[in-house]
Amino acid sequence: MVNLGIPKEKQALKQVEDVRAWVAVWQAWNGSGSLSWSNRRWRKLGTQPVPEKLSLASPSEVAQWIGEAGRWERAQQRYQELIGRWSQLASKLPRYFAILADYSEVDYRRLVDMLAWIEQHPASNLYPRQLPVSGLDSKWLEKRKRLLADLVDGLRGESSDESDFISSDFYGRCGLKAPPQLIRLRILDDNLRQQLGGLCDLSSPWEQLAEIGLPASNVFIVENLQTGLAFGDLPGSVVIMQLGYGVDVLGRLPWVASAHCVYWGDLDTHGFAILNRARGYLPELKSVLMDEATCRSHQDLWVEEKDQHAAQTLPLLTDTEQAVYQAIKRNVWGQNLRLEQERIAWDIAWKALRQAI
Repeated sequence: MVNLGIPKEKQALKQVEDVRAWVAVWQAWNGSGSLSWSNRRWRKLGTQPVPEKLSLASPSEVAQWIGEAGRWERAQQRYQELIGRWSQLASKLPRYFAILADYSEVDYRRLVDMLAWIEQHPASNLYPRQLPVSGLDSKWLEKRKRLLADLVDGLRGESSDESDFISSDFYGRCGLKAPPQLIRLRILDDNLRQQLGGLCDLSSPWEQLAEIGLPASNVFIVENLQTGLAFGDLPGSVVIMQLGYGVDVLGRLPWVASAHCVYWGDLDTHGFAILNRARGYLPELKSVLMDEATCRSHQDLWVEEKDQHAAQTLPLLTDTEQAVYQAIKRNVWGQNLRLEQERIAWDIAWKALRQAI
C-alpha cells in the first residue's frame, strides 16, 4: 500500500495548477496496482476527488511500480528454471536475487553448467581448470567460490551460513582438488639458513614445510608481503607472510606450534579476526603493534575499512585486543578506521618486533 500524500487545502490554494496536474496524471493512470480515491471537503475549494492510495498486490506489481519490471521478470524466470531442476534450492535462491536478475546469459549458463557437473561428479578430485565446463576460467571461478559452495550445499540439502565460507572450504564442498597452498616465508637466521642449503626466501607447499623440522625459536606472522620482506636478521627467527584467513595452515606445521609465535596484522576488524582465527591453532600466539596506543598515535595515517568483519565479538582475543576491536567496530575513534601495518614507521615497528622476542 502506497500513500500518495494528499495535500492540505492551504497547500492546494498556493499551488492550484500543480495540484490539478497531479490529479490529472493519476486520472490517466493505467499502470500496475489498484488506485483508490477519496473526496476532500475543503472550505474554499469545495469537495474535490483526489487519489489517496495505490495498492500493489504482488512483487511483480511492486517491481513495475519502481521501474524494475525487467529485472524482476528475469530473476523470476531463472528462479523457476532452477527450482524446476533442483527444488532443494528454493530456500537458497532468494538471497541471490541480484545474481538471478543481473547475471549475463553467459555467466548464468556457466553457473548452471557448473552446478550440474558438480552434482553428477560430487567427488571428482580434479583441479577446477580440468572441468569440462564451457568458458570456465580461474578468474570467473575465484569470484564465485562462496556462491558455488553455498548452492552445492543446497543441492545436497545441507544448511550453511554463506558468511562463514572462506576459499579453502570451496574445494571440499565441491569435491575438487585444491591447488597447492604455498607458504611464503623468510629465514632470518644464518644458522637456520644453512640447514636449508643457504635458502633465505622461499615459497613451498605446507606439506613440505611440515616435514623439514625447522628448529625456529621465533615465528612472526605478518599480513603484508613487503612488511615481511623488510625484516632484517633476528636470532632463531622466521617470518611467514601473506596468509590472510588461511592461517589454519599454521596448525599443520609442528615446528611453528613449538615456537614462540608473534602475529602482526592490520589494525582493523579483519586484522583482529585473522588473529582470532590463528589463535585457534596457536593458543599462545602473541600480537604486536595492534593496541590502542599504536592506533591512536598514527591517526594521520588512518584509512577507511570498506567492509568490516561481521562478528560483534571475537572470543579468542585478549581483553585489551577485544577493547580495540570493539572501539573500531563502534566507530569510537573514527568511521570504519583502518591502520595498515606498513604505514607504521619502520624504526618504531622494528623496535617493537625485536622486543617481542
